[in-house]
This record gives sequence, C-alpha cells and structure tokens, in this order.
Amino acid sequence: MEKALEGFEKDEVFVKNRLRPRDAATLVLVRRDADGPRVLMGRRHGNMTFMANKYVFPGGRVDPCDGRVKLGGDFKPHVYARLLREVSERRARALALAAVRETFEETGILIGERSKNVPRARSAWSRFFAHGVVPKLHQLDYIARAITPPNRPRRFDARFFMAEATAIARELDAPDTDELLTPCWLNFAEARAIDIPAITRAVLAEIEARVLSTDKCRPVPFFRFLRGKSQLEYL
Repeated sequence: MEKALEGFEKDEVFVKNRLRPRDAATLVLVRRDADGPRVLMGRRHGNMTFMANKYVFPGGRVDPCDGRVKLGGDFKPHVYARLLREVSERRARALALAAVRETFEETGILIGERSKNVPRARSAWSRFFAHGVVPKLHQLDYIARAITPPNRPRRFDARFFMAEATAIARELDAPDTDELLTPCWLNFAEARAIDIPAITRAVLAEIEARVLSTDKCRPVPFFRFLRGKSQLEYL
C-alpha cells in the first residue's frame, strides 16, 4: 500500500515544509460493454513535470464554486451517511460536484440529466450549464479515499466517486487541455497493462471488485500515512 500512496501527487513543485492536504475529487466512469466493463481514463500531458504520460482517472482540486452549486438533488442514503461521517453536508456536495465538473473540463463528458432549467453561473460551472445539463448526486457512489503522504510537494485529500456510463447526459469532443490527453475506455486488463500510478492501480482493484460484487454498500478503502507508516482503513 505504501507504493500506492507514493504515487498520489498531482504535480511536482519542490517545497521543504509539510503541507496540509487540499480537497480533491476523482470520478470513475464505468461502461458495461458486451465484452465486459470498461473504465474511462486519460493520459496526462507529456510536458507535465510530474507523472507525464501516465494514465489516470479524471479529477482535480475542489473549487470554492463547487460548494455554491445548489442543484444536484440528494445522494443515495448509504453514500450520504458515509460521507457525513467525515465532512459536512456542504463539503460532501462540493466534493462530488467537483468530480463531475473536473470530468467535464478534462474529457468533455457531462454527468447528470438534461434540463431546460439550468442556473446562471459566473464560475467554472457556467460552461457546464451552457450545455443544458444539471448534475445529479444520486448517480454517484463513494468508493475510495486517499491522502498524499507527508513531505510531498503537493498534498491532496481525495475522494474517489464512481458512476455508470448511463449517467452521461452529453458527450462533447474532448477539450484541448494541458492536463489529460486522449480519453479512452479501457477494460481492466488493458488498464493494468498501461503506465498508471500506484494509487490508481489500487483504486482500480476496488472498482473491479465493486463491478463484480452484488454488495452495493461495500466499505470504502482509505489510504493514508500515520506516524510515518502506511495504513489502510475502511470507512
């Protein structure tokens, strides 16, 4: 598990002081094809300082605007109860909505439902709402949490959410960004065979277990370091 946590940073800037982890969120989309399930991943830009050309799930930092979005409805009861053990209601919503927003910004995929009643927004959400889609929190499951180890140049406290591809309301051309390139749907064998960070590999194993399991309330693995040692807990 220590190797999984070693590979969790998003980018690399040298600093000497310990940093408090910042909230981040990731969304894993699962598409159930006739030949088996596939997950959406993207390759990081080759000119990035850290993890260049590695494949990851879409995601990123929580933005203050994510906590101000009022739409989305309610979480599934077991998802909501689990998140509230860790964070406030507003922060839980912000985390989930950040995963939806980042997925759109990095892949062009909008998760939610089409609607004629979308709010006006002067934030990163304005581009999302411009396509006539509103997010729906009941479409998301909470599947993992990981905190970047101490003494790293960037630290994140990331929640991983999962949604079925049936939750896709619109799919646009992938945007030209400086983060993810070539979004693609991979089966589990293909995903394990490519260059992925260790934490992504650990979460991939959890996704596969969930896809194959009939237990919709599986415990959530929590990867972190305590007193200098790697630790795996279940939430």
